[in-house]
Amino acid sequence: MASTTEQPTSQAIPPIKVRYCEVCTFPLEYCEFGSSFTKCKESLLEEDQDLYDKFYSEEALAKKIGTLSVEDQTKLEKDTAAKEVKAEKKADAALKKKLASQVTIKRIERNKRKFVTSVHGLEAFDVDLKKAAKQFAQKFATGASVTKNPQGQDEIVIQGDVSADVVEMIEDGVGVLKNVPKDNIVEVEEKKKKGGD
Repeated sequence: MASTTEQPTSQAIPPIKVRYCEVCTFPLEYCEFGSSFTKCKESLLEEDQDLYDKFYSEEALAKKIGTLSVEDQTKLEKDTAAKEVKAEKKADAALKKKLASQVTIKRIERNKRKFVTSVHGLEAFDVDLKKAAKQFAQKFATGASVTKNPQGQDEIVIQGDVSADVVEMIEDGVGVLKNVPKDNIVEVEEKKKKGGD
């Protein structure tokens, strides 16, 4: 006796499309948990009026916070405003620190007129030190590595006296060095101490 087994018919479920905020990079439904909620709302209003209405119209907001008491609503608004102010202050402080940072290019004499060039401070300008070291090594056809200096900070050490060329590369914004302002570059020379290394 032959049994007939029917294959269950299943339909493929289409993937869910998630739209991300251009300001905070969260999915649109989660912007309120970020630190730039007001900017997120303004950006969405400019980009897509329908989506803005879906999330932030009077009706949508009433649904969201309808269960909250007036006190809780006020507290939520104050908390959001405080988060935004804090995030702006943090961004301003980071910008000031970046503008005050210096990139130091140091020509160091090793022995018998042999030199190395050290580059310190690039990380303040969001430069990937390993990529920068590789770029210097390729440019000068020499060794370049990321090491710790005596103060415990990362720096790039390049074999040879190439300090002027490094300054020129940074000023020209070559490759990964494009975000370093010219005014923040300092070139110094360190001579070998007599009587030892």
